[in-house]
Amino acid sequence: MYKIFIVEDDPAIASVLAGHLARWGYETAVVRDFARVTEEFAAAAPQLVLMDITLPYYDGYHWCRELRRISKVPIVFLSSASDNLNQIMALSEGADDFIAKPFDPAVALAKIAALLRRAYSFGGSQALLAHRGAVLNLGDATLTYEGRRQELTKNEFRILQTLLENKGHTVSRDALMQRLWESDCYVDDNTLTVNVTRLRKKLDEVGLTDFITTKKGMGYLISDGDAQGQ
Repeated sequence: MYKIFIVEDDPAIASVLAGHLARWGYETAVVRDFARVTEEFAAAAPQLVLMDITLPYYDGYHWCRELRRISKVPIVFLSSASDNLNQIMALSEGADDFIAKPFDPAVALAKIAALLRRAYSFGGSQALLAHRGAVLNLGDATLTYEGRRQELTKNEFRILQTLLENKGHTVSRDALMQRLWESDCYVDDNTLTVNVTRLRKKLDEVGLTDFITTKKGMGYLISDGDAQGQ
């Protein structure tokens, strides 16, 4: 089943869209926090995005650019500001289509179905992990935060992936070393320490200071921002 992420600040329109899509067999997720669209997108892991232009905090063009940094998922703008300039702007920012409001639900659904067929005929969508605005792309081992992109080594990627998959829980050093062993790389206690140090440096470079917290004698966990990494 395809999931569609709706970024629309009018609750009535969002509800109507979700209802139409559900009747056609689509799963939907509607944005809740308009200041954290990227993180909610990553958590929802949709196959298509419906985006309005006029939104709280930042406009749809901004979020289209941000989503394009981490994903190739189809993006369709839905807006009453449907003059040629706005349509050109939407497409130049990375959108795949533009539907003017008010719209015929049957036409909108036909366009969505066509985009999904073209996008996923030869493969699925990218898998993402997100926390505190940081997005880890599992397809290409890159980390994105506030528009900054960071390449990770295989070991750095596996460490961060494991911690994000267990966010809120301490992951032991033994568990992390076992995860790294899966990549056929020799890992001892000192190698793990070196890799965590390098990962922390890369996180700092994109603004994620103290993202990983050390629990002495236990292991590591993803910080909520209150604790200090050691």
